[in-house]
Amino acid sequence: MLHLRFHAAFLAVLMRLGFLLLGLGLMSRPLLAAPATPSRPNFLFIIVDDQSPFDLKAYNSKTTLETPVIDRLAAQGMTIDGAHHMGAFIGGVCTPSRHMVMSGRTLWHLPATLTSRVFADYRSDLCPPGLEQNTIPAVFNRAGYDTMRTCKIGNSYEAANQLFQVRKDASKNGPTDETGSAWHAERVLEYLADRTRSGDRDPFLIYFGFTHPHDPRNGKPELLQKYGAVNHTDPGAPPPANPHAPPLPPSYLPEHPFAHGHPNLRDEVAVQGVWERRDAVTMRNELGRHHACSENIDIQIGRVLDRLEAMGELDNTYVFYTSDHGIAIGRHGLQGKQNLYEHTWRVPFIVKGPRIKAGMRARGNIYLLDVLATLCDLAGIAPPESNEGLSFRPVLEGRRDVVREVVYGAYCGGTKPGIRSVKRGDWKLIKYDVLGGQVRETQLFNLAENPEEFLVEHHAVAVRTLTGHPPNPDQVNLARDPRYAGRRKEMEALLLAEEHRLHDPYRMWDQPGDGLTPPKEALPVRPAKKK
Repeated sequence: MLHLRFHAAFLAVLMRLGFLLLGLGLMSRPLLAAPATPSRPNFLFIIVDDQSPFDLKAYNSKTTLETPVIDRLAAQGMTIDGAHHMGAFIGGVCTPSRHMVMSGRTLWHLPATLTSRVFADYRSDLCPPGLEQNTIPAVFNRAGYDTMRTCKIGNSYEAANQLFQVRKDASKNGPTDETGSAWHAERVLEYLADRTRSGDRDPFLIYFGFTHPHDPRNGKPELLQKYGAVNHTDPGAPPPANPHAPPLPPSYLPEHPFAHGHPNLRDEVAVQGVWERRDAVTMRNELGRHHACSENIDIQIGRVLDRLEAMGELDNTYVFYTSDHGIAIGRHGLQGKQNLYEHTWRVPFIVKGPRIKAGMRARGNIYLLDVLATLCDLAGIAPPESNEGLSFRPVLEGRRDVVREVVYGAYCGGTKPGIRSVKRGDWKLIKYDVLGGQVRETQLFNLAENPEEFLVEHHAVAVRTLTGHPPNPDQVNLARDPRYAGRRKEMEALLLAEEHRLHDPYRMWDQPGDGLTPPKEALPVRPAKKK
């Protein structure tokens, strides 16, 4: 203790001596400089469109997709295993998802500019007016950050997008550098070059969005060749079979066991290259196209990270990587993102940055709507009062494993009430109430024992032969198994509690009505076409 006191006193004397000599002009700088004020961190928020976590090696070691840059981010930072979007009440799941990212609001508390597209009489008291002034760009503009954005056009929160100081948006899902993902990277590189030329030292927040791998998945020729795929354009015939195409996912089915409840859904009947086909050759080709687009995104991210490193900015930059939602592409017999299976409800979420230890994993139980609160927390900014998300900074820094115990999801962009899900621990419940009561189904999974959410249909010999993934006998939907009746009841009560808490305006067929009058639809779902 005496030694420590002497050391501190000696340092104090040395510093006073240095400042005295500096004042007499005998030194050009102090002997010991006062500790520098840490600079505020930068943020590079990367968001892609339509990517399942299971596409990436960080989540699926058997994937054939090669993304060395994203793999390196995961190795140097944290991978969150339980990241979700909360859901959607329209078929374009991107739109409410991106509203939630920008605003930190929960699904049923989004602005009237969005809800009025779907509902004729939705409650106006569930979202404060002028919400765009409390979104990511507005909050960070006020805090003295430089803000820049590049992303696709449409299916987003336009009022918030307009507030970025620099905005370079365009829809780029073509097969060349000018028409594809490289275009978005070039806009970020130009922005960084402008900062260097001007000597701009303000902290920055860059929203680095991509149009791909959303369809049409027009990959670059060399990457298509690598993944055994073609940009197929003939709806009258399947694409050519190629042994180099990615294998079918373990949860592949030739069709979903019951109607998903959204007749004529674009993603299930009109995606270029797939249309209504679910045969193995078509789905493997489409997975190859998706992989080609995803690897190109990885290449473009690498270019930007290299520039940040050359500028000396990377070590002080938080890099977030995520998607607006997942995607099926053959899993469970589905093609789009309008479901609540893990491959689609969950999103990849990887973060690297200051004070985040390398190679960490956590369950997290986060939503995309938690992004605003987390960015604010990391930047030392008070989140706006309108924010409903939770900061997951404690998870990133290894102090907690989750920020919430229960996760809720909803999809009702088709017929209502739609699909609902709830998770707690390893248990997950999904309920379907669609097509005017024609389809009423319940699914119950133990995700620790059945992570692929296998159904009895996955046990069919023809399916097992195609996928090469025979499920274990007990890997099925457990909802009707009397051994789990108590667990089902517990999860159904949990779902109802979340519906109450989040102002879900609908109830399923076997739930109490609560005296609710569901909102009227502005644009009712069209009936299914007769085949």
